[in-house]
Amino acid sequence: MENHSKFGLKTRAESIGGLSRRRVLQASSIGLAAQLASPQLFAQTLPTGPIKIVVGFPPGGGTDALARVVGVKFQAMWGMPVVIENRGGAAGVIAADQVAKAAPDGNTLLMAHINSHALAPALNSVGQGVKLGYDALRDFAPIGLVGVTPNLLICNAQQPAKTVDELVKLCQAKPGQISFASAGGGSAQHFALEMFKLRGKLFALHIPYRGSGPALTDLIGGQVNYCFETMTSATPHVKSGKAIALAQTRLKRAKGHPTVPTMHESGFKDFEATVWYGLVAPAKVNPAFIQRMNEDLNKVMAMPDVQEKMEQFGAEDGGGSAKKFADFIQAEQVKWTSVAKLAGVKADA
Repeated sequence: MENHSKFGLKTRAESIGGLSRRRVLQASSIGLAAQLASPQLFAQTLPTGPIKIVVGFPPGGGTDALARVVGVKFQAMWGMPVVIENRGGAAGVIAADQVAKAAPDGNTLLMAHINSHALAPALNSVGQGVKLGYDALRDFAPIGLVGVTPNLLICNAQQPAKTVDELVKLCQAKPGQISFASAGGGSAQHFALEMFKLRGKLFALHIPYRGSGPALTDLIGGQVNYCFETMTSATPHVKSGKAIALAQTRLKRAKGHPTVPTMHESGFKDFEATVWYGLVAPAKVNPAFIQRMNEDLNKVMAMPDVQEKMEQFGAEDGGGSAKKFADFIQAEQVKWTSVAKLAGVKADA
């Protein structure tokens, strides 16, 4: 057999082997390139540089606490700084206005709140609130719901009516004489009261305070009779026995208060008046970023330690699609605009 190798020629086996090796090397190169490109493509859906979550309330409150829980997880997932910026004032409206006008680069987000995205717009639409510089539906891209908490209908231990039915009868027997505190005119607590009055056809006295703290102080001290208060603020006083919970304002009972009936169970069909929180971005942010952020938010909300912390604040049912959150915001605006019109709700000056 003639030896072709000495003339620089390759046998068929050598050619096939060399071809196979080239293909293996090419395939390996393609695979390596894909592995290297994948993180780059993955990262393109995130903004460059630090991400800021703006909170419309001072440090220490429920909105701030939930933003920090989410922010810590995002920072670990993305390997980039995620900072919380507290921009208090006008019950979250100032912060919302800031984010609505921020560059749509994904670096600035808002921990939206029922005040900034449902109640203030409701008051604005009926001419009873501070004129808003933003449209809560048009100027934001919803990312996802972080949590929903009920209000608790509470009283001090000296009050004669300790069920919803007894309270309705008391208000009917003494029209305009039973007082209800709130955290301020136009607050979530005030709206819950006005819905209660409308649905029960009741005449009761509204006493607005500047915040939940002084309202609860006077409730426990007996200066006012009842109030709707956020579960976060009311729970310590209920647990200590200084306040009594008559009902809660979601359609289902919160895990933290399994023995407290809902308003729905207490004769007020479909009564729901909650406080809620969710992430939004400026409207023109890249849709790919919104999708990525929503996916990661759902991963965060499913983490056991996050669920445990959310339960501590009474925040439940976070997560879901961006569209679901957008539809929820719109429905909340419609509901509370109707209450504002019918009850003549006014914001504090």
